[in-house]
Amino acid sequence: MEGLGFVAGAGRIELKRDRRVLKKCSAVGMVASVDAPAVASVPQGKADTQQYVMNTYGRYDVTIAEGKGCLLYDDTGKEYLDFVSGIATCALGHASPILNTAVTEQMSKLHHVSNLFYIPQQGELAKILVENSIADKVFFCNSGAEANEAAIKLLRKYASEKHGNENGVILTAKQSFHGRTLATVTATGQTKYQKHFSPMVPGFDYVEYNSIDSLQAAFEKYGNKIIGIILEACQGEGGVVPGEKEFFMAVREFCDSIDALLVMDEVQVGVGRTGKLWGFENLGVVPDAFTLAKGLGGGVPIGALLCTEKANVFGPGEHASTFGGNALSCAAGIAVMQTVSDPDFLRNVEERGDQIRDRLKKLKEKHPEFVADIRGWGLISGVELKPDCGFTSVDVIRETTAKGLLLVPAGPAVVRFLPPLIVSEEEVSAAMDKFEEVVESLLDQK
Repeated sequence: MEGLGFVAGAGRIELKRDRRVLKKCSAVGMVASVDAPAVASVPQGKADTQQYVMNTYGRYDVTIAEGKGCLLYDDTGKEYLDFVSGIATCALGHASPILNTAVTEQMSKLHHVSNLFYIPQQGELAKILVENSIADKVFFCNSGAEANEAAIKLLRKYASEKHGNENGVILTAKQSFHGRTLATVTATGQTKYQKHFSPMVPGFDYVEYNSIDSLQAAFEKYGNKIIGIILEACQGEGGVVPGEKEFFMAVREFCDSIDALLVMDEVQVGVGRTGKLWGFENLGVVPDAFTLAKGLGGGVPIGALLCTEKANVFGPGEHASTFGGNALSCAAGIAVMQTVSDPDFLRNVEERGDQIRDRLKKLKEKHPEFVADIRGWGLISGVELKPDCGFTSVDVIRETTAKGLLLVPAGPAVVRFLPPLIVSEEEVSAAMDKFEEVVESLLDQK
């Protein structure tokens, strides 16, 4: 047992863990007398993360200890304006009284039971989602990748049941992002995410985003083999690229012509992020299904696949989730949806997004050598840097972080602004002041 970190002794077993020893465990009853571990401080939490957590994230050297609204504080007490919001997740900000009340009250009653039983909060959230969208039915899970996995299975089940198509092709867009599971990373049209994980899941191909010619070529190549198309209304990880109405109208027409389903990935832009409740509302198309996560729980893990009655083909046992739609996550979702669906709330999202992009446009006019383009809807905005400006998005974000403004890249050349949806006019103004100061400072260094 030594290879497992166990040391056997006469009449006892000692287990070494983090340089502490479980002492004098009875070899018969395995009753241990254990020294209670000290609660780790925040700095120790950083050390523990580096030692024990898999190295799957390129982390900034900031340890977040506390948050309030649109502000975060690190372990030294330094204040940051948070324009990342957990990557479009903390829709109501940090330590939200609305969210705090909802999850605290629910936790004190019931947080989880199996989906073998009826869960009132799940039904209530589903009702809110259906009554505020084009959908008729909802499946709950825990993340965006899981929601997109469910969508992929839905497309295959529909094609099999309705058309006997067992070897169909799903089209997605180049530069898209749909998740990190094997199927969703296959659906993701970026080879950098697929490296080292071959073979990819068969049955996917890619078109150029916003290109009707590319779409036409795919339909000429595959015809009735196409069983569905999965697209983001606005590509987030792909550089904050909004969809074009003409392209999406063409997608809808192509799908209708062969009875293929259109699925919109709303994981990053749904739940009010664009100033409309759903991103596809900016495009004038009605999908057959769409996926949610991120902002739906305001930071509490929850995902969902919503579909019209036409696409409602799953039966008992054909898809499931242990944690999906439990009472706790749905209580959070109810609180978020009741807040975000208010027209006045969405109006603020639109206005603050316009405020951000207006300031960025003025910055571009002042420094055309630095800013190539400005894109976005509502409170998802991207600043594309000039290829020859001398800096990457990470270079810029490193400096804004030092200045007390948290931003997130969308590739090496795009800086992304994703504040909580509750952000105020004053907070946007302060953030843009910091960003402009950073740009001026970087240009002075050249």
